[in-house]
Amino acid sequence: MKEIHINCDLGEGGDFDAELMPHISACNIACGGHAGTLETMQQTIKLAAEYDIEIGAHPSYPDKENFGRNPMNISAEELQRSIVAQILSLKQLAEAEGVKLTHVKPHGALYNEAAKDEKTAQVIIDSVLEFDQKLALFCPPNSVISELAEGKIPVVFEAFADRNYELDLSLVSRSKPNALITEKEAVFNHLYSMFSEEKVTSENGKNISLKADTFCLHSDTPNSVEIIKFLEQKFAESNIKIRNTK
Repeated sequence: MKEIHINCDLGEGGDFDAELMPHISACNIACGGHAGTLETMQQTIKLAAEYDIEIGAHPSYPDKENFGRNPMNISAEELQRSIVAQILSLKQLAEAEGVKLTHVKPHGALYNEAAKDEKTAQVIIDSVLEFDQKLALFCPPNSVISELAEGKIPVVFEAFADRNYELDLSLVSRSKPNALITEKEAVFNHLYSMFSEEKVTSENGKNISLKADTFCLHSDTPNSVEIIKFLEQKFAESNIKIRNTK
Protein backbone atom coordinates (compact mmCIF):
# COMPACT_ATOMS: atom_id res chain seq x y z
CA MET A 1 0.00 0.00 0.00
CA LYS A 2 1.30 3.44 -0.91
CA GLU A 3 1.47 6.17 1.71
CA ILE A 4 0.85 9.89 1.39
CA HIS A 5 2.24 12.36 3.92
CA ILE A 6 -0.19 15.12 4.94
CA ASN A 7 0.68 17.95 7.31
CA CYS A 8 -1.45 20.55 9.03
CA ASP A 9 -0.71 23.89 10.72
CA LEU A 10 -2.15 23.62 14.22
CA GLY A 11 -2.10 25.43 17.57
CA GLU A 12 -3.25 28.63 15.87
CA GLY A 13 -6.45 29.06 17.86
CA GLY A 14 -8.63 27.12 15.45
CA ASP A 15 -11.58 24.98 16.42
CA PHE A 16 -10.68 21.77 14.62
CA ASP A 17 -7.26 20.68 15.94
CA ALA A 18 -8.54 17.74 17.99
CA GLU A 19 -10.67 16.46 15.11
CA LEU A 20 -7.91 16.82 12.50
CA MET A 21 -5.02 15.34 14.48
CA PRO A 22 -5.98 11.63 14.19
CA HIS A 23 -6.09 11.87 10.39
CA ILE A 24 -2.76 13.55 9.54
CA SER A 25 0.91 12.62 9.36
CA ALA A 26 2.53 15.73 10.84
CA CYS A 27 1.55 18.92 12.62
CA ASN A 28 3.29 22.28 12.48
CA ILE A 29 2.66 24.01 15.79
CA ALA A 30 2.44 27.80 16.06
CA CYS A 31 5.06 28.83 18.60
CA GLY A 32 4.33 32.44 19.44
CA GLY A 33 5.24 34.41 16.33
CA HIS A 34 1.91 34.70 14.53
CA ALA A 35 -0.15 32.72 17.04
CA GLY A 36 0.20 30.38 19.98
CA THR A 37 0.95 30.54 23.69
CA LEU A 38 2.85 28.18 25.98
CA GLU A 39 -0.50 26.69 26.94
CA THR A 40 -1.68 26.07 23.37
CA MET A 41 1.73 24.69 22.41
CA GLN A 42 1.63 22.21 25.29
CA GLN A 43 -1.93 21.16 24.50
CA THR A 44 -1.13 20.58 20.84
CA ILE A 45 2.03 18.64 21.66
CA LYS A 46 0.09 16.35 23.99
CA LEU A 47 -2.55 15.78 21.35
CA ALA A 48 0.09 14.95 18.72
CA ALA A 49 1.86 12.57 21.10
CA GLU A 50 -1.42 10.78 21.77
CA TYR A 51 -1.79 9.93 18.08
CA ASP A 52 1.94 9.51 17.35
CA ILE A 53 1.96 12.42 14.91
CA GLU A 54 5.21 14.10 13.83
CA ILE A 55 5.72 17.42 15.60
CA GLY A 56 7.23 20.45 13.91
CA ALA A 57 7.80 24.08 14.83
CA HIS A 58 5.88 26.68 12.83
CA PRO A 59 7.81 29.94 13.38
CA SER A 60 6.77 33.23 11.85
CA TYR A 61 7.60 36.86 11.67
CA PRO A 62 6.83 38.14 15.19
CA ASP A 63 3.54 39.69 14.12
CA LYS A 64 0.39 38.39 15.79
CA GLU A 65 -1.53 41.48 14.71
CA ASN A 66 -1.35 40.42 11.05
CA PHE A 67 -1.14 36.67 11.71
CA GLY A 68 2.34 36.66 10.19
CA ARG A 69 0.97 37.19 6.70
CA ASN A 70 2.87 40.43 5.95
CA PRO A 71 6.65 40.73 5.51
CA MET A 72 8.35 42.69 8.29
CA ASN A 73 11.18 45.19 7.88
CA ILE A 74 13.41 43.92 10.68
CA SER A 75 17.11 43.11 10.78
CA ALA A 76 18.40 39.63 10.09
CA GLU A 77 19.72 39.47 13.64
CA GLU A 78 16.37 40.37 15.17
CA LEU A 79 14.55 37.91 12.93
CA GLN A 80 16.94 35.10 13.79
CA ARG A 81 16.58 35.77 17.53
CA SER A 82 12.83 35.56 17.16
CA ILE A 83 12.85 32.34 15.12
CA VAL A 84 15.31 30.66 17.49
CA ALA A 85 13.24 31.68 20.51
CA GLN A 86 10.06 30.33 18.90
CA ILE A 87 11.62 26.97 18.02
CA LEU A 88 13.28 26.71 21.42
CA SER A 89 10.06 27.26 23.33
CA LEU A 90 8.34 24.46 21.44
CA LYS A 91 11.37 22.17 21.67
CA GLN A 92 11.55 22.50 25.43
CA LEU A 93 7.84 21.81 25.85
CA ALA A 94 8.03 18.80 23.54
CA GLU A 95 10.96 17.29 25.40
CA ALA A 96 9.14 17.83 28.71
CA GLU A 97 6.37 15.63 27.26
CA GLY A 98 8.89 12.98 26.19
CA VAL A 99 8.73 13.69 22.45
CA LYS A 100 11.04 15.41 19.97
CA LEU A 101 10.65 17.88 17.15
CA THR A 102 11.07 16.37 13.70
CA HIS A 103 10.92 19.44 11.49
CA VAL A 104 10.52 23.19 11.06
CA LYS A 105 8.08 24.86 8.69
CA PRO A 106 8.09 28.66 8.40
CA HIS A 107 4.68 30.33 8.39
CA GLY A 108 2.96 32.77 6.05
CA ALA A 109 5.02 35.68 4.78
CA LEU A 110 8.21 34.21 6.23
CA TYR A 111 7.65 31.03 4.19
CA ASN A 112 6.89 32.99 1.02
CA GLU A 113 9.80 35.42 1.41
CA ALA A 114 12.28 32.60 2.02
CA ALA A 115 11.13 30.94 -1.20
CA LYS A 116 12.52 33.86 -3.22
CA ASP A 117 14.81 35.93 -0.98
CA GLU A 118 18.27 34.61 -0.16
CA LYS A 119 18.75 36.75 2.96
CA THR A 120 15.51 35.57 4.58
CA ALA A 121 16.19 31.98 3.58
CA GLN A 122 19.65 32.06 5.13
CA VAL A 123 18.28 33.42 8.41
CA ILE A 124 15.88 30.49 8.66
CA ILE A 125 18.58 27.95 7.81
CA ASP A 126 20.98 29.46 10.37
CA SER A 127 18.22 29.39 12.97
CA VAL A 128 17.51 25.69 12.39
CA LEU A 129 21.24 24.88 12.49
CA GLU A 130 21.40 26.29 16.01
CA PHE A 131 19.44 23.24 17.12
CA ASP A 132 19.98 19.99 15.27
CA GLN A 133 21.19 19.15 11.77
CA LYS A 134 18.63 16.32 11.74
CA LEU A 135 15.69 18.74 11.98
CA ALA A 136 14.06 18.70 8.56
CA LEU A 137 12.94 21.87 6.80
CA PHE A 138 9.56 21.99 5.04
CA CYS A 139 9.79 24.30 2.01
CA PRO A 140 8.56 24.69 -1.57
CA PRO A 141 10.23 22.83 -4.45
CA ASN A 142 12.50 24.90 -6.71
CA SER A 143 12.79 27.59 -4.05
CA VAL A 144 15.75 29.68 -2.92
CA ILE A 145 15.58 28.23 0.58
CA SER A 146 15.58 24.62 -0.64
CA GLU A 147 18.66 25.27 -2.76
CA LEU A 148 20.53 26.99 0.08
CA ALA A 149 19.62 24.26 2.57
CA GLU A 150 20.79 21.41 0.35
CA GLY A 151 23.61 19.50 2.00
CA LYS A 152 23.18 21.36 5.29
CA ILE A 153 19.88 20.11 6.66
CA PRO A 154 17.26 17.64 5.37
CA VAL A 155 14.77 19.25 3.00
CA VAL A 156 11.16 18.08 2.71
CA PHE A 157 9.43 19.48 -0.36
CA GLU A 158 5.92 20.68 0.37
CA ALA A 159 2.87 21.35 -1.78
CA PHE A 160 -0.58 22.60 -0.78
CA ALA A 161 -3.73 20.50 -1.04
CA ASP A 162 -6.11 23.44 -0.71
CA ARG A 163 -4.33 26.27 -2.53
CA ASN A 164 -4.19 27.15 -6.20
CA TYR A 165 -0.88 27.76 -7.98
CA GLU A 166 0.47 30.35 -10.38
CA LEU A 167 2.56 29.38 -13.43
CA ASP A 168 5.80 29.96 -11.51
CA LEU A 169 4.59 27.56 -8.76
CA SER A 170 3.99 30.39 -6.32
CA LEU A 171 0.66 30.27 -4.49
CA VAL A 172 -2.22 32.35 -5.79
CA SER A 173 -2.48 35.35 -3.48
CA ARG A 174 -5.05 35.10 -0.71
CA SER A 175 -6.34 38.47 -1.92
CA LYS A 176 -7.76 36.71 -5.00
CA PRO A 177 -11.10 34.89 -4.83
CA ASN A 178 -9.67 31.64 -6.24
CA ALA A 179 -6.74 31.37 -3.83
CA LEU A 180 -8.34 28.62 -1.75
CA ILE A 181 -9.79 25.27 -2.78
CA THR A 182 -12.54 24.38 -0.34
CA GLU A 183 -14.78 21.91 -2.18
CA LYS A 184 -13.73 18.43 -0.99
CA GLU A 185 -13.87 16.74 -4.41
CA ALA A 186 -11.77 19.53 -5.92
CA VAL A 187 -9.21 19.23 -3.11
CA PHE A 188 -8.95 15.49 -3.72
CA ASN A 189 -8.50 15.87 -7.49
CA HIS A 190 -5.90 18.61 -6.98
CA LEU A 191 -4.00 16.54 -4.43
CA TYR A 192 -4.28 13.24 -6.27
CA SER A 193 -2.76 14.80 -9.39
CA MET A 194 0.19 16.16 -7.42
CA PHE A 195 0.73 12.87 -5.57
CA SER A 196 0.20 10.33 -8.35
CA GLU A 197 1.22 12.28 -11.46
CA GLU A 198 3.60 14.87 -9.94
CA LYS A 199 1.70 17.59 -11.76
CA VAL A 200 -0.41 20.56 -10.71
CA THR A 201 -2.86 22.53 -12.81
CA SER A 202 -2.06 26.23 -12.54
CA GLU A 203 -4.58 29.04 -12.26
CA ASN A 204 -4.69 29.45 -16.04
CA GLY A 205 -5.22 25.73 -16.69
CA LYS A 206 -1.69 24.67 -17.62
CA ASN A 207 -0.15 21.51 -16.17
CA ILE A 208 3.18 22.04 -14.40
CA SER A 209 5.57 19.47 -12.96
CA LEU A 210 5.54 19.49 -9.16
CA LYS A 211 7.16 16.83 -7.02
CA ALA A 212 6.48 17.03 -3.28
CA ASP A 213 7.14 14.86 -0.22
CA THR A 214 4.38 16.28 1.98
CA PHE A 215 1.09 18.04 1.35
CA CYS A 216 -0.45 20.72 3.57
CA LEU A 217 -4.13 21.05 4.41
CA HIS A 218 -4.93 24.27 6.25
CA SER A 219 -6.73 23.77 9.54
CA ASP A 220 -8.59 27.08 9.34
CA THR A 221 -10.53 26.06 6.24
CA PRO A 222 -14.09 25.91 7.62
CA ASN A 223 -14.72 22.39 6.29
CA SER A 224 -11.18 21.07 6.91
CA VAL A 225 -12.41 18.10 8.99
CA GLU A 226 -14.86 17.08 6.29
CA ILE A 227 -12.09 17.42 3.70
CA ILE A 228 -9.51 15.29 5.55
CA LYS A 229 -12.03 12.51 6.20
CA PHE A 230 -13.05 12.57 2.54
CA LEU A 231 -9.41 12.43 1.46
CA GLU A 232 -8.78 9.49 3.76
CA GLN A 233 -11.74 7.63 2.27
CA LYS A 234 -10.89 8.41 -1.36
CA PHE A 235 -7.22 7.52 -0.98
CA ALA A 236 -8.15 4.23 0.69
CA GLU A 237 -10.23 3.37 -2.38
CA SER A 238 -7.01 3.75 -4.41
CA ASN A 239 -5.02 1.66 -1.91
CA ILE A 240 -3.25 4.72 -0.52
CA LYS A 241 -2.88 5.35 3.21
CA ILE A 242 -2.31 8.65 4.99
CA ARG A 243 0.91 7.96 6.87
CA ASN A 244 0.71 7.58 10.66
CA THR A 245 -3.06 7.44 10.90
CA LYS A 246 -4.17 4.85 13.44
